[in-house]
Amino acid sequence: MTENLIYNAIFSDGHFEREKLGSLINKGGAAGKIFSCSTHPKFVAKIFHDRNKSKTNRLKLEAMIKNKPNIEPIISNGKTYIQITWPEAVLEDDEGFCVGYLMPFIDTNEAVSLDHLMQKAVRQKRGLSENYKDRVDAAFNIAAMVAALHQCGHYIVDLKPANVSVYKENMTVAMFDCDGFSIKGDDTRYPAEFVSEEYIYPEGMNQNPEDMGEDQDKFALAVIIFKLLNNGIHPFSGVPRKKEDSMLDIQTRIEHYHYAYGLWPDSYQSPHPYSIHEYFDKKTLELFDRAFMKKQNRPSAKEWYEHLAYLSSRKVYKQCKKNPNHGYFTAKGCGLCAMEDKFKADMNAVKKQKEAPQTIRGVEISELTTEKNLASKLKKRREFVRLNKLALGIIIFHFVFWASLPLLLYPIKDILTSQGYFLQMFVCAVVLKVVYVFLNWMQAKLPLLQNVVLLNMLKIYAFINVIMSFFVINGLGLSLFQINI
Repeated sequence: MTENLIYNAIFSDGHFEREKLGSLINKGGAAGKIFSCSTHPKFVAKIFHDRNKSKTNRLKLEAMIKNKPNIEPIISNGKTYIQITWPEAVLEDDEGFCVGYLMPFIDTNEAVSLDHLMQKAVRQKRGLSENYKDRVDAAFNIAAMVAALHQCGHYIVDLKPANVSVYKENMTVAMFDCDGFSIKGDDTRYPAEFVSEEYIYPEGMNQNPEDMGEDQDKFALAVIIFKLLNNGIHPFSGVPRKKEDSMLDIQTRIEHYHYAYGLWPDSYQSPHPYSIHEYFDKKTLELFDRAFMKKQNRPSAKEWYEHLAYLSSRKVYKQCKKNPNHGYFTAKGCGLCAMEDKFKADMNAVKKQKEAPQTIRGVEISELTTEKNLASKLKKRREFVRLNKLALGIIIFHFVFWASLPLLLYPIKDILTSQGYFLQMFVCAVVLKVVYVFLNWMQAKLPLLQNVVLLNMLKIYAFINVIMSFFVINGLGLSLFQINI
């Protein structure tokens, strides 16, 4: 059991002290566990899991203590904020084995993972600031941290939001697990052991972490800054332009330089629909182009530090009048407001679409239950029978009416005959035309009349009866067709 053990702490000036470990604070990562220190309450001890790396660990830690970056604690409102857990002393046991090291204590309750700062839903859940300026300040502080490390020749390599924390009060950086960095010694380099996908620079796809250096940090830093400024959107995420294209993972898109937010469009994908990159400062876009496009000189951490200081200045950063938590940099206005308005409009459109009845062949899906289907079929059947009865009544009336036409016209026989044959024949033609139009109209209404043979028979019957009525009214018999010789 490691708790309450006593080790020798060897400090940078060569003196050593006996260090008694306290309680276990957390199990730490793959390298070791974290314990409180009874002798130095402002320090914590990281005790390595693997004692077999004692010599290598000691040499790396000694190089770190000797070549310490200039990253001092920040004092704000009377409170001290430790920015980095850089080794202060090597810990060894009484046999001389290097077992770990002492480092400054950072209260993890005051600092949160940078991942939590990226997206609005997570910020709200964690009770973090919604002020856009805080994310700009966080980007500036991270660039300052990386620049200070690079000045000493150290590289983080596994640089990603999950490995960076910030204090909730002021966005000051809190960096842990520094023994995993690539460390510059007097005449050698102590390499990093880990690197994470979605943050590996394109040229590093075939490299091991121990082969990576400043260019890896430059790329990963640019990714983090892009995500902080652009609501958590990864610079290599986007919407494939062709539906038939396969959905590539982020690291594969990085490998092929599929950056969709540059001055030139990408062939594979278009930007994320809620990206606000078009509202960035021109210089910001140029730096991102250099970071992510092929055969470009990536911006250094110092360049980002200087540019983000410029963006944070009162002359450039403008607070949005509509929403004080929003901010912008150019005359284009507030990109955050524009994207929120677009999101609300899209959600309203989706809501209306969901509220609209879903139909199949004109029938609402909600109506397509077994019971409602049976009721609908029964209703249609009743309507079909009713219409056929009506059609049958019309047919009977049709036959009776036209058969009785001579009798109906007989009382006005003299009036009709006095008009002459031509006028009578014209009236007959008009009547037949009206009858035919009526029957065609009824065909669309009554299923029984959709039988073409039956419909034509009714038309012919009407025609025959009109002609017969003409002959009867005018007293024309077979004598009309007699031939006098």
